[in-house]
Amino acid sequence: MDPSKAHEDLYDLPDGEQKNKAAVENAAVYERSLTEADEEESTLDEILLQIGQLGLFQIIILLLICVAMLFSAIYSVTYVFTASSVVHRCKIPECDTATSAYEEQWTTFSIPTKSSGLDQCNRFETNYTANQLPTNESLGLCYAHNFDNNKRQRCTDNDFVFRDKEVTISNEFNIYCENEWKLAMVGTIGNLGQFVGIPLGGFISDRYGRRTALAYGGFFSAFLGLLRSFSPSYISFVIFEFLDNIASSPMYSVCFILGIELVGPKRRVLACSLITIFYAIGEVALAVVAKYYQNWRIILRIVYVPAILFITYIWIMPESVRWLLSQANEEDAKHILQRAAQVNKRVLPEHALDKLILSNRRKLATATGGRFPIKESFKRLKWRIINCSFCWIVIVLVYYGISLNAVLLDGDKYNNFMFIALVEIPGFFLPIFIMNRFGRRYSLCATMLLSGLCCLTTALLPTDEFVWRLIFFLMGKFLITAAFQILYFFTSEIFPTNVRNSLLSFCSMVGRVGSMVAPLTPVLANIHEKAPAILFAICALTSGALALFFPETTNVTLPTTVQDSDIIGAKEQAKKTEAASGCNS
Repeated sequence: MDPSKAHEDLYDLPDGEQKNKAAVENAAVYERSLTEADEEESTLDEILLQIGQLGLFQIIILLLICVAMLFSAIYSVTYVFTASSVVHRCKIPECDTATSAYEEQWTTFSIPTKSSGLDQCNRFETNYTANQLPTNESLGLCYAHNFDNNKRQRCTDNDFVFRDKEVTISNEFNIYCENEWKLAMVGTIGNLGQFVGIPLGGFISDRYGRRTALAYGGFFSAFLGLLRSFSPSYISFVIFEFLDNIASSPMYSVCFILGIELVGPKRRVLACSLITIFYAIGEVALAVVAKYYQNWRIILRIVYVPAILFITYIWIMPESVRWLLSQANEEDAKHILQRAAQVNKRVLPEHALDKLILSNRRKLATATGGRFPIKESFKRLKWRIINCSFCWIVIVLVYYGISLNAVLLDGDKYNNFMFIALVEIPGFFLPIFIMNRFGRRYSLCATMLLSGLCCLTTALLPTDEFVWRLIFFLMGKFLITAAFQILYFFTSEIFPTNVRNSLLSFCSMVGRVGSMVAPLTPVLANIHEKAPAILFAICALTSGALALFFPETTNVTLPTTVQDSDIIGAKEQAKKTEAASGCNS
């Protein structure tokens, strides 16, 4: 039977027979593809075994990718510091002097308090009359009996006293109190830019190359970020925030795809874990810069100027060999492999390259849907794409939701942000120890379920159990970070090379729904204090269970075509079907 027509004959059969026949036929195709690869020794993974799965050549490229990943992290979260609210209180004319600090003894009776400190927008009304004012100064009225702690009033004319010296768009563009939704809108608009930019970058990556998407994305992001640092108004700031996120949002997925496609199958987890660790390092670096340069314009210029050098990646970084092969660009692919072998001081036989080219031509010739079969992918892999997209929404929602709530914790917000980022590092390393041992599917399921249980435990613990709530809070962030890492890895393996970045970008784009909802989760706390944690728990537990429906990809050769991707796990499914049939008989 022609493998490309294997699915067409199934629609005439009853549902049960369709599934059994599909499993057996897919398993047969899977066995033949493995046999051909073993006999010809022509797959790219086998060549990587010969020249070194993670040699000096790959390490040099990984370092370039890690730098890009570091800046990708910075670009995605700069708004946390550039568009944050500044801590302030009402200026009290009856008590304040030119040297008054944010907290004074008299603030206890003149300004209401909240759980997070002094009320930022209200003060207590006074109960004295105009004829009681002293003739020379008003300081004689700074007594507790002159303030009515049962009545509050809005600070007049946005006249505030600030706790710190930081300058954000809040105090530069006069955005306070009832207008602070504009600050939250910066993050939402940024995520909307990512919603647009991720699929666009995925298309560019799959059509014009991974290197091209990374180099131009980083460069244009740097250019737009610098323009944003000169914004004269709030409107111009959010416009450049939107455009910057369009340019920079594909960088993470492109870096990850390059790492996946660069090394041998047994080094993918290690390489990609090292790459994503630099995302956390980038967040820490941003917090350090923001802590010592507390002016949003200076912060943007410091972090964006070096990124102009990303344009040099066009000349110094080689293109992905897998992408070149998927585009039938064989000579460039051969040249890069020969160069890699030379740098790694390995011998690469010419006949191995010839067999690789012949095998690749055969795959491209028999592939359905053309060289960019995105429609075929959605037709044959639709349930996988739907499940993957939902998983992305949930993980992004929980990941960013936990982070946003953590930034609101008491204490130094810069240190808090660094702690949040640092706890991600062991989360990025965890997949190294569990993915190959337990498989991608079970690892993803377990980390999501455990993260959901941690969120649920945090919600059920009493409010005064601060230490235990913090412990489970950090454990939830640690586990959802590991799940995020596994999901990126898993998504990169279950889709074919010629649409891998497009489908990864599509799922990631849909996941932006989660990051747009995450900033709104604090609003739920106004309804019920523990509502956000309960929401995170329900979503994580549900999606974790659905992860069991993914195919297993551990130690499986990366699929080149839609057909290769469709039959991943078919052999295992066929064995289960045969076993079930044997039991029934």
